[in-house]
Amino acid sequence: MDKHRKLLAVWEHYLTTEIAIEFKSCLYFFAILFFYCVYQILMGSTQASILHMAEMIFLTYVMGYVQVYLMSNFDEGEVLRGREMVCVGLCSLVYAGISVLGGWFGKTVWISVLFFGYVVFLYICVFLVYKAKRKIDDKIMNDNLRAFQARRTEHAKCD
Repeated sequence: MDKHRKLLAVWEHYLTTEIAIEFKSCLYFFAILFFYCVYQILMGSTQASILHMAEMIFLTYVMGYVQVYLMSNFDEGEVLRGREMVCVGLCSLVYAGISVLGGWFGKTVWISVLFFGYVVFLYICVFLVYKAKRKIDDKIMNDNLRAFQARRTEHAKCD
């Protein structure tokens, strides 16, 4: 039974991590696709390349795994300091570099530089969203704990 419980815990941890990577990949893909679509519209096109979108989603999944397993999930961390900012810069550089290699923005360097800045901004926004979510979750958990303790105290008085 103990082995079964450990196996279940490992499975739950794996599943939780995979769901987090899935969510993270979709979030970054949507933001990158938004930038790409705005660029396309500003260039006078109402069409987007399926190949570019496939490259974007594939890259966001790869970067999601890199962030979680090699970079300590820095965008969901408690602080955004030196090490985390280096990770933000490196990941943003990878996205911008792949955008140039893939020709997402017609290999226009200044658009790729702008895209780099956008991705840095995106990482900072995602960090702040996760930080706010943790604060809200902490508040809800503390409220639930207080309510549980109050019920427990009331139940003890009845005995």
